[in-house]
Amino acid sequence: MPFHLLPKCLRWLAKLKRFSYLKAQPLSVAQLAEYAHCDRQQIKDGLVELMANYAHRESALEIIETQEGYCLQLRETFQELVQAIVPVDLGVGALRTLAAIALKGPIIQTDIVELRGSGAYDHVKELVELGFIRKRRQSEGRSYWLQVTDKFYQYFQVDQLPQPSDP
Repeated sequence: MPFHLLPKCLRWLAKLKRFSYLKAQPLSVAQLAEYAHCDRQQIKDGLVELMANYAHRESALEIIETQEGYCLQLRETFQELVQAIVPVDLGVGALRTLAAIALKGPIIQTDIVELRGSGAYDHVKELVELGFIRKRRQSEGRSYWLQVTDKFYQYFQVDQLPQPSDP
């Protein structure tokens, strides 16, 4: 079924899978239902469909259920590959913060902290020290603008980042 014909809550669920990955924490059915403005059964049905979809297309990502809720994560079979490519010093949290900055940047540091939690301050410091992001003070305000550097593009062999699009 084309994306634009999916019920509103399933479209929301598709967006929330990205949020779940960046947030780095599971989301409960109740939280998903609240965000998507759907009932819990619709969310459960949608999750089953999304989980099956990821399983059938052999994606590097998977949706799993934990005691705290559902989360999007890298499949275990890809963990070793990622660890070989990514510096050992760069943890999962810092990588997710870097991904958020890369996809949403330039972005204000307070927005990253709101999205990723207070640990993002340490991630930003580490990423600046490693040269993956640059930080410059806002002309007005007390926060900083964050954006990826040329080193990011070279290191991760990325020519350009996709522009976000909402259906």
